[in-house]
Amino acid sequence: MWQTPPAPVSGEWLPVLDMPAPGPQNRWTVLLRALLLIPQFVVVWVLSVVAFLVTVIGWFGALVLGRLPGFAADYLTAFVPYETRVTAYLMLTVDRYPPFRFEVPDHPVRVELRPGELNRLAVLFRVFLVIPASIVQGLAYAGWWLVSFVLWLVVLVLGRMPQPLYEATTAILRYRLRYTAYLLMLSSAYPKRLFGDEPGSEPGGPVSATRPLVLSGAGRGLLVLFLILGLVSWASGSITASVNSDDDYDHDDTTGPARNVVAPLVPGPADQEDRSPLGGS
Repeated sequence: MWQTPPAPVSGEWLPVLDMPAPGPQNRWTVLLRALLLIPQFVVVWVLSVVAFLVTVIGWFGALVLGRLPGFAADYLTAFVPYETRVTAYLMLTVDRYPPFRFEVPDHPVRVELRPGELNRLAVLFRVFLVIPASIVQGLAYAGWWLVSFVLWLVVLVLGRMPQPLYEATTAILRYRLRYTAYLLMLSSAYPKRLFGDEPGSEPGGPVSATRPLVLSGAGRGLLVLFLILGLVSWASGSITASVNSDDDYDHDDTTGPARNVVAPLVPGPADQEDRSPLGGS
């Protein structure tokens, strides 16, 4: 559970995602991945509702204390790894089903969080500060899901996730983890390094396949593709919404929307017209 963080060290500490290298996967579990996760989706939804309430209370506490209250840090540092394990399994990066419990020290997907001191001003404006990171992770995540059927077929046929695809997918997972940790005030470090780390950036040498997370040229290319696809998806959705809005306007009453809004509120010619024998009832 949450403990007092260690003494500050030089450099900025970012939440860590440790995962093993891509390995063989059971094709049956790949085939039925979404169905197998239905119970987990229900659990994550319930836990998310609680996490929202805890975060709101924790936000007020962090404004006063300069850090998350203990109960909020305890719950959120358990919830975020749980949700990350479910997402990692859903995105086909691991083949082990996420257990229905918070403490899973032997699971291949491990998350390290260190809630500590927070800048009160950054806490106050957290929702606004996180908007750029929210857009980046949203575009990457949406782009991945836009071609998820093709990616699912690749893993199903090969029985494993190709290395470049694994790199791009885990980069999205890690950035999403850091975004969530920052939004929930579990980290004071702004989300960064979507495109991975520099080789040798881990002082003691590589700890896992994702620490440091070094992307190949193909992995970076796929990540760029996901971002572009996400942007295209967002743009097409905006255009579709705009067209539908225009169609709704064109199919309104011939007297126009101004009459529908103003007439019931402001007495005048429109109101008198409705009361005349030729204006209807």
